[in-house]
Amino acid sequence: MASASKRVVRTDIQALRALAVCLVVLNHLWPARLPGGYVGVDVFFVISGFLITSHLSKELFASGRVRLAQFYARRARRLLPAAFAVLAVSLVGAWLWLPYTRWTANAQEIVGSAFYVENWVLAAKAVDYSAMNSSASMVQHYWSLSVEEQFYLVWPLALMGLYSLAVGRNWAKDRVLWGGLVVVTVLSFCFSVYLTAASSSEAYFNTPVRVWEFGAGALLALSVSPPVLTLVLRNVLSVLGFSMVLISAVFYDHATPFPGWTALAPVAGTALVILAGNDGGRLWHDGLTALRPVQFLGNISYSLYLWHWPLIVVAPFVLGETVGTPVKVCLALSSVVLAWLTKRWIEDRWIVRSRRHSRPSRVLVSVAAGMLVVLLGGLTLHLQVAPKASAAAELARTDSDGPCFGPRAVGKPECGDPFARPVIDPHMGPANEYWTMPPECSGTKDTLGETNPAGPAICDFSGGREDVETVWLVGDSHAQQWQPALVKIASHMNWRLKVSYSGGCPLADVRYVGYRGKPADPAAVEKCRRWSSNVAEAVERDRPARVFTSSFAAGETIDDGSGQSQLDQYKAGFVSYWSRWTAAGARVYPIADPPLNDRVRDVACIPLSAGEPTACRAPRSEALPADPIVAASKMVSDGSVKLIDMSQYFCDNAYCYGAVGGVSVYFDLDHLNAQLSSVFGPEIMKEADIGR
Repeated sequence: MASASKRVVRTDIQALRALAVCLVVLNHLWPARLPGGYVGVDVFFVISGFLITSHLSKELFASGRVRLAQFYARRARRLLPAAFAVLAVSLVGAWLWLPYTRWTANAQEIVGSAFYVENWVLAAKAVDYSAMNSSASMVQHYWSLSVEEQFYLVWPLALMGLYSLAVGRNWAKDRVLWGGLVVVTVLSFCFSVYLTAASSSEAYFNTPVRVWEFGAGALLALSVSPPVLTLVLRNVLSVLGFSMVLISAVFYDHATPFPGWTALAPVAGTALVILAGNDGGRLWHDGLTALRPVQFLGNISYSLYLWHWPLIVVAPFVLGETVGTPVKVCLALSSVVLAWLTKRWIEDRWIVRSRRHSRPSRVLVSVAAGMLVVLLGGLTLHLQVAPKASAAAELARTDSDGPCFGPRAVGKPECGDPFARPVIDPHMGPANEYWTMPPECSGTKDTLGETNPAGPAICDFSGGREDVETVWLVGDSHAQQWQPALVKIASHMNWRLKVSYSGGCPLADVRYVGYRGKPADPAAVEKCRRWSSNVAEAVERDRPARVFTSSFAAGETIDDGSGQSQLDQYKAGFVSYWSRWTAAGARVYPIADPPLNDRVRDVACIPLSAGEPTACRAPRSEALPADPIVAASKMVSDGSVKLIDMSQYFCDNAYCYGAVGGVSVYFDLDHLNAQLSSVFGPEIMKEADIGR
C-alpha cells in the first residue's frame, strides 16, 4: 500500500492501487454486491513486493549493501504519520461514540496496530470461537498494514543475506537472489495452501502465508521483460491481468478458501499487469488508467484505505441509525476527502520535512514516541470500562426482579406490549456473557473434546447430598447460551449439573462439514466428531435423570453423502443420540433454537433503537426457519423426549423481536444475552414439568 520511495510514477501501478483500494472500500460498504473485494489487499501486497525489491536490489548491486537505518526511516516517514493520525482519531472516536462495551477490544487492537501486530491479534481471535462473533473494531483493517511492516522489517535482511552468500561463494549475485526468492515464494505458497485448508480463519491473517504474494512482486523486480513480449502480447497480458483481479473480486466470497491457491488469480493478475508495463510504452489501457481521477485515487490510496473503515464502523453510532445507501455514498466521498487532506498535509509534508531535517535516529525516536502515545491512550480507554460495566450491571440487577423484566412481561396486560418496552441497557458487556461459569463449576474442567476424555465440567449444587439428580446440559454454544437459566434451576433443585460444549459443532450422529456456509477445516471436523462421540458415550454411561441439549442447526452444515436434505439428516442424527440416552434412563429436553438475529436484522439495531425496539422486528417466517430440533422431537412419541420451545417470548404471530420486557434478547450475532437467559428458569421448569 506504500508507494515507491523513488518518485518515479508508473501510471499502470497507480491504476492498480486505485483499483485495489476501490475494491476494498466497495466490499466493506456493500459486501453483498462485491463479495470478493477483499482481493484488493493482495494486489497491494504484490505491488509492495515489486517496488520495495526494485529499490533494495538496485542499492545492493550498486553499493553491495543496504543502508538499513535509511531504509527503515524512509518507510517510517512514508507510512507512520498518517497511520498514527488515524489511530489517534479512532481512539477519540471510540471514546465519543462507541458503546463502552467495545472500548476494550478497540483499545487492544489500536495498540496492536500501532505496534504493527494487529494481524496476529486477529489471528488469535480467529481461532477463538467466542471472539468470532465479536463486533469489528475501528482499526481491524490495519491487519494488512501490519503484514506489510513485518515484511519491510525482514525483507532487506533476507536480500542482504542472499547477496552476502553469493559474494562469499563467488556465485552470480542475480541468480542467487532470484533462486533464493523462488525458494521463499514457493515455500510460502505451499504453507499458504496447507494452512488455508487446515485453519482458514487463522491463515487469512498469518504473515508467512502472505509472503509469497510479496515474493511474486519481488521476482518481477528482479526480472526483465523477455524479447518475446511484443506490444500485442503485453496488451493481452494487461487485459488478462486486470480481468483476473476483477473476476476474483466479483465471484469470490466469504466461503472461498482464501488465501491458499485461490489467491493465485488476483496475485497473478497483478503480476501480469506489472510485467506488461515493465518496458514502458503506451498500452491499450492507458487512455483509462492514466486519467487524472484514476491517478488521483491511486495517489491517495494509502490514506483512503486508512480512513474508510473507521468511518464505516462509527457512522451508525454517530447518526443513531443503521446506514443505508445514501449514507454509504457519503461515507465513501468523506473518506476520499479525508484521504486527500491527509495525503497533502500529513504524508507529503512529513516526507519533505523529514528529508530536510531528520536523521534516521530522530525518525525512529519519533516512531517510538508515537507508539507510546497510542499505548497510553489505549490503556486509558480500557481503564474507563470497569466503572461503566459495574454501573450497568448494578442497574440490571436492580431491574431484574421487576414483574415486567424480560420474559415476565409476556402475557401480562399490566406490562403493556412486552416487545415495545424501551431497552434498559442495550450495550452488551461482561455481565451479558453467556459462557461465564458460576463459582460452583470452578473445580472441574470439561475434557470431553480431548483425545483421552475424562469427563464434563461439573456444577455441584447438591450441598454434599447423594440423593440428588444428575442433569446434563450439552451441545454447541446454542446450548451453552441456556446455561444461566439451567444454573438457576440447578441451584433451586440442588442438582449436580454436568456441562460440555463445543462451539459450532452439532451434537448429533451426523457428518459435520461446515459453519455459516463456509467449509470447516479438517482439524475442526475431526475435533467436532471426537467431541460429539465422546459426549454421547459419556451421557449414556452416566445414566443421568435429565439431559438438556440444543444446537444451531441453521448455521451448521452436515452432509453424509446420502443426498437427503439437511432436515432429514439432522432428524435422524438427533434421534440416534437421544434414543441412546433415553434407553439409559434419562429424559431428554431438546431446546428449540431462538429466532435468528444477524440474518434478519442489523446487529446494531437494538443499541441504536433502544427507545423504540420494535423498529428491529423481523418477519416470523424469516426469523424462525424450520428447526431440526423441533422436527426431531416430534418423531419421539413415548414421552421420553420433551421439547422446550421459548419462541412465544421472542415472537408474536407475525414478527420476532430483538428485545423483550426491556431487555436485549441477543448478546452478539446469534447468542442470547446472559441476563435474559438467567430469567428463563421458571419458564423452562414449567415447560419441563420440573418441581411439580
